[in-house]
Amino acid sequence: MEKVIAVIGPTGVGKTAVGVELAKWLQSEIISGDSIQVYRGLDIGSAKVTEEEMQGIPHHLIDILPIDAKYSVYDFQQQGRKAMKSISEQGKIPLVVGGTGLYIKSLLYDYEFESEEGPDTSKYANYTNEELYAMLAKVDPASLEKIHMNNRKRVIRALVIHDTHGVSKSEWEAKQEHEMLYDAYIIGLTCERERVYDRINRRVDKMMEAGLVEEVTNLQQYPDIFSYQGMQGIGYREFQAYFHGTSTLEEVSEEIKKHSRQFAKRQYTWFHNQMPVHWYDVTKENFLEDIKKDIQKWKESEGE
Repeated sequence: MEKVIAVIGPTGVGKTAVGVELAKWLQSEIISGDSIQVYRGLDIGSAKVTEEEMQGIPHHLIDILPIDAKYSVYDFQQQGRKAMKSISEQGKIPLVVGGTGLYIKSLLYDYEFESEEGPDTSKYANYTNEELYAMLAKVDPASLEKIHMNNRKRVIRALVIHDTHGVSKSEWEAKQEHEMLYDAYIIGLTCERERVYDRINRRVDKMMEAGLVEEVTNLQQYPDIFSYQGMQGIGYREFQAYFHGTSTLEEVSEEIKKHSRQFAKRQYTWFHNQMPVHWYDVTKENFLEDIKKDIQKWKESEGE
């Protein structure tokens, strides 16, 4: 079974730096597990790793798409596994680093997704949200507990699954075993919740100082920029009110901080419930050495 290391944790905890240090130590390469960093031009607000921070370590799935492109977990899974295979074939252990939980789990587990550009959804175009929801209630009533009527995209997605597989979305997902496909060592970075929140607040301040306002201002050259998928990420969507004249920059900054703190809380819950994580407190002295020792034990346990 192929080996892989994942570095996960809440936003702002320091995953990028730890990932680079481990990649240098292991002489390996990094696959970004972030849903926004795939877009060119979304740099500061996504906390995208810089050339300087990379320290010469190859990084995959960063800056691979124009800002107006669509991207799905299916796309990430396909491209991420291709990168993992390429790294493994070089005799290296791939490192997946990021905080987008579903993306990372899609790489490691037997999840099956379909291309967003696959099935034809045009037949649903002229139906109202209420009509689509009524259709879904007939073929997959269990999914109504998870999908809101106004989430048109997810409602149509569930209908398409029924069209394609002849079973409900719930039944289709249940058929998947949710088993790990790799020998994975999952490193979770953490610290006291208040310290995480403080790190987040300080990071947002640094983003603003580094030119986040200018970055988003330059993006206004694109029509309907805030409708783009990449701009739905925290650090970008909060600027919409500012450019509509209904919010100040101070208010935008506070909204980014608040949403980032809320996201960090959700990330903790998700990772605790979804994957077997080995947690390390980043405020503990020599925590990185502890990680390296445990990785070495993990490698040796398989006869390496």
